[in-house]
Amino acid sequence: RSSWLLLAPLLTPPVPVITAPPCSLCPEGAHRFQWIRNLVPEFGISSSHVKVLSSPAEFYELLKVQIKAAKQRVVMASLYLGTGLLEQELVYCLEETLEKSLQAKGSPDLRVSILLDYTRGSRGRKNSRTMLIPLLQRFPEQVRVSLFHTPNLRGLLRLLIPERFNETIGLQHIKVYLFDDNVILSGANLSDLYFTNRQDRYVLLRDSPEIADFFTELVDAIGDVSLQLQQDDTVRMMEGMVHPYQGDKAAYCEIANRRVMEVINSARTRQELLHAKTFHSSQPGSSLLSQQGSPASGSLKPEPDTWIYPLIQMKPFGIQIDEMVTETLLTEAERDARIYLTTGYFNLTQAYMDLILGTRAEYRILLASPEVNGFFGAKGVAGAIPAAYVYIEHQFYSEVCYLQQQERVQLQEYSRAGWTFHAKGLWLYLAGSDLPCLTLIGSPNFGYRSVHRDLEAQVAIVTDSKALQQQLHQEQEQLYLCSGVVSPSTFEQPSRYVKLWVKLVTPLIKNFF
Repeated sequence: RSSWLLLAPLLTPPVPVITAPPCSLCPEGAHRFQWIRNLVPEFGISSSHVKVLSSPAEFYELLKVQIKAAKQRVVMASLYLGTGLLEQELVYCLEETLEKSLQAKGSPDLRVSILLDYTRGSRGRKNSRTMLIPLLQRFPEQVRVSLFHTPNLRGLLRLLIPERFNETIGLQHIKVYLFDDNVILSGANLSDLYFTNRQDRYVLLRDSPEIADFFTELVDAIGDVSLQLQQDDTVRMMEGMVHPYQGDKAAYCEIANRRVMEVINSARTRQELLHAKTFHSSQPGSSLLSQQGSPASGSLKPEPDTWIYPLIQMKPFGIQIDEMVTETLLTEAERDARIYLTTGYFNLTQAYMDLILGTRAEYRILLASPEVNGFFGAKGVAGAIPAAYVYIEHQFYSEVCYLQQQERVQLQEYSRAGWTFHAKGLWLYLAGSDLPCLTLIGSPNFGYRSVHRDLEAQVAIVTDSKALQQQLHQEQEQLYLCSGVVSPSTFEQPSRYVKLWVKLVTPLIKNFF
């Protein structure tokens, strides 16, 4: 995330770990995960509306197609927007679509809302802000650009930390891209590497208005507590809003918590009312009733066989839903269940490591080999970051061996010439099943930053559909095919050599990356 991590421990103290009480899983079928709807809204959809993408190029082309087809809304949340030719083409697509909207009616319907991180989006003279200012200048009534600034970067700390260092304190890390009623969930940012040769994960939820409404409201809520980019490249807060680093920190975090939880709770209430009328009625066939379908068409939606649960993690605001759900999934995974877990940055929290080492399920953990780490070959301090991840990996593997868990917990390293690796998520295979019934996909890396410092969002997709389960299985297989199993000899390779100073410093800085 940042190439300037080694001084991070001097900047701010680590946040204490807070663990959540586990929930109990219900016993039957895929519905054993219904307990998640006690925390977040549950969206029932048809699996025919879900498409799993596999490549950066497919992701990029889909973004352009969806932007050009949008009529009412484009909502894009990302860490940053790059400044290359591919990113510029996305901006041109937005400009073209906005222009068409202006010409179509006197009062254009299309609204574009973009949420980025302030520190990453402001880096350098040419940056995300300068890329988007022309849209703000030309379409001031239709375009909103919000730049989230963590409340933990403030005062003397903010004044003293140079650019890039400041990103270690906290970021807006959510990646959601939605166009009218179509939603793309991913871990990929809006940058040329993520459109060409940086492997990630991507899922498209088509014709899902309730899910699109939820993420629109979520991005709006975060946008409301973020700095607003102006046409002259200045920023300011909305009128009456507490400033994230100049105002009172506790008051700011309380307002942010309230705004985000309002979105989660209101959507949960709406979905509960909808489910009471449709999916959970005692009358036979009632689940075939329309889900607020178009009144004009009167068409019925197919019976849902797939459930989407948005999981939000914003520890700076006291919101830790994703952490609670993830810990519960790991805790409750039964003997002979298989969990495939992948992360571009292997730096699991202590709680996640303890659960993996102490529970009954089989684990296949996919991580980046040093050669496909995004920092591989970087100059200066950044060049040591892949070695720090190797050291963390070796420590974890040594613990697995010490506990004699090598058969149950297996590490695999992704390796692909000319590519980097950024995929993250989880696939859960119930005991005796060859296909996954649940996946987690989105922005979290399962590390300390994801849990404690950054704003994160992912979805749990639970499905009864064999066709969708097969899609998810193929996605998992495709990623794991490009990997080799870690063994003791892995760490004897020259590329796994870790200098003494890196070993000494890594325990001090691991909570910052």
